Order: sequence, then structure tokens, then C-alpha cells
Amino acid sequence: MENAIELRGLRKHYKQFTLDGVSLALPLGCIMGFIGENGAGKSTTIKAMLGLIRPDSGEIRLLGKDPSADRSVMEEVGMVLDSGFFPPEMNPKKLGKTLSGMYRNWDPAAYAQYLQRFDIHPEKKVKELSRGMVMKLSLAVALSHGARLLLLDEATSGLDPVVRDYILDILYDFIQDERHSVFLSSHITGDLEKIADYVTFIHQGKILMSGEKDALLETYGLYSCTQQQLSELDPNAVVGYRNSEFGVTALVRRCRTPGGLPVGNATLDDIMLYSIKGKKAL
Repeated sequence: MENAIELRGLRKHYKQFTLDGVSLALPLGCIMGFIGENGAGKSTTIKAMLGLIRPDSGEIRLLGKDPSADRSVMEEVGMVLDSGFFPPEMNPKKLGKTLSGMYRNWDPAAYAQYLQRFDIHPEKKVKELSRGMVMKLSLAVALSHGARLLLLDEATSGLDPVVRDYILDILYDFIQDERHSVFLSSHITGDLEKIADYVTFIHQGKILMSGEKDALLETYGLYSCTQQQLSELDPNAVVGYRNSEFGVTALVRRCRTPGGLPVGNATLDDIMLYSIKGKKAL
């Protein structure tokens, strides 16, 4: 299977943080959700893929090419960063004219259409736009230069649910020909549960889980029980647990729990929360 993204052993060391051996693969024609708490390494990973920072070691392949050796591949990569990257004094209309000279496949008609769809005033300066509007402008740009791969860092944050759903629909349509792919970092895991084919979970610079979303959600479940019932489980079955006034709720690996145990469904939020903050079974 051809991959849109391949990362192998990606490492970047800072004084107080290390991206530590990040490896993942996103098949062509799919959407991968990238999850983790603030400071886990999501933005660092994306910036390394975009060439905004240079990793200390490891390999990056985007659409089969090494972007550090062949920058032409970036013509086919669209990006939406949480910090934005447009000159604050520029307006969307002038921005479009500038970008038309930077991208060979720039589509001014598509850009104008997205500005209208996203209700972005073409004469309004970037510095006058809300954070949500800057995100929509970034997405309009990313979708207007023939990109085959979209890298999005918190692209739906700061947007109301109606606009978020609209953007998710656009991303879903984007991959339907199986030649386009999306890598979406987001704190809104409910969005990822709707559209992601794959999910990668990063914590403190290391990948904890990476695989097909449906398989991941089937692997783990929530088990509500007493402390005594928890102690009777195989410790390797319990990822983490939390106490409440009603007893204990644990995130468990279904394959390691006895048959007939009343294990409920877990969300991506549950998997993150119990993996990071849950108590460990003894």
C-alpha cells in the first residue's frame, strides 16, 4: 500500500522536551487523526514534516519523497497551522495574488469560491480576522493550489459546530478519489471519530498507539466495577483506572478480560484520559 506520510524514528531534542523516535504511516486516500495533550509533540511533528524545524535524526517521506532533498513535493502539500502564517497587514485578496506567483497550480476561481463559502471578506486585513476566520483562510489557501496532502494543526479549533461540520465534510470529500490524504491534529476527538480512518496518539514525545481508528476503539473499553473486582483482573488488562463515589471505572483491553464481563465502549477521549491520568493496576 502506498503511503502519503512515512515517519521513521523522528527525533528532535530541546532543553525541556524531546520528540523521541516518532514513527507512523498514513496510507494514501485516508485521514489520520493525531491526538495528545498540549505539549505532547503534535505541532513539533507537523513542523518537522513541513521543514519548519530540522529533526536531529530520522526519516520523513511525504508522497514518497524526502522534503529536505526535494522541496518540489511541498507544491502538493497544503498546511493549516494553529498559529497562522500570513502577513497581518495583508488582506485575502492580495494574499491570493501573492500566492498565485508561488504555486504552479494555484486556482484563483477555487480560492474565490472558498472565501465566499467561508464568509471571509476579501478586503479585510488578516490582523482584523478572528482566530477562527484565520483558520478558515488557511484552509481556503490549502485547498486552492492542487495539494494532494493536507497537514492541519488544530484546524477546527475556535470554530462553531456548524462550521466544523462543514469543514469535516470538505475534508471527507477531499479524499474520495483515494489520491488525496489528510493528517489532522486536533483536541476535538469527536471530530476525529467522525472522519478519521487512522489515529495516532502521542504522549511526552513518544507514540503510544497508532493504527486503524475502528480497531483502536474495538481494542479498548470501559469497565465499571468495585475495587475488589478490579483487583481480580489481569493487571495487563488494565490501562488505567479512576475512582469515583460509585466505585471504579477502568480502561481495559478487551482481549485480556474474561468473557461476559460488562465492558462498555470507550471514546478517543477516554483512551487519552485513562492512558495519561489513570491510576495503574498493581
